[in-house]
Amino acid sequence: MTSTQLTYVFDAYCGWCYGFGPALHELAQDPDINITVISGGLFHAVSMNEMPHIPQANERISALTGVQFGPAYQAALADGSFVMDSDDAGTGLVSLKEASGGRDVEMAGAMQRAFYRDGLSLSGVTAYQRIAAEHGLDTELVTRLFLDPKTRDTALAEQEQAAALGVHSYPTLLAHTPSGLVKIGSPVATAEQLRTSIERLHAVTTKI
Repeated sequence: MTSTQLTYVFDAYCGWCYGFGPALHELAQDPDINITVISGGLFHAVSMNEMPHIPQANERISALTGVQFGPAYQAALADGSFVMDSDDAGTGLVSLKEASGGRDVEMAGAMQRAFYRDGLSLSGVTAYQRIAAEHGLDTELVTRLFLDPKTRDTALAEQEQAAALGVHSYPTLLAHTPSGLVKIGSPVATAEQLRTSIERLHAVTTKI
């Protein structure tokens, strides 16, 4: 396969992104595919009890993608007071990306497992310290980055970048082509389906 650059726009608090995660992770194992992840801004200090559709949506996500929502997350959902803030989560992603040297997909997946499996808040540094330890990163560096106001600025700039790309729903996977960015796949696409979409794009652009 010809080398492919993809931009993945997600939100760590997006259940459909959690469902899409395994397929994206499998796709990212292809050495000819490079994926940059940026965070959108889905929630701004919204409590779970303000989103009554979540349990039904989670059932659908599990049924269509096979991902499971952990007991600790389910307990937080039942309580309802858990506050989701995408600005904080975006700051965490930037911290992990920088500390990991650009292991974007791996870090995004780790964040979603921390929330959807382990019920951890993505607004505090504890979740990122745990992810750092589990993935061989410098925990102190991740902590400094998360607390640095410049990191928050970068995260907010990523939200602006996502909006400038015309992305307002997640997950969105964009392929870079000679004629511009092209959206590929769907929230329930498999890695093989994504590869097929990429191959078709290459076939079309080669003919142009």
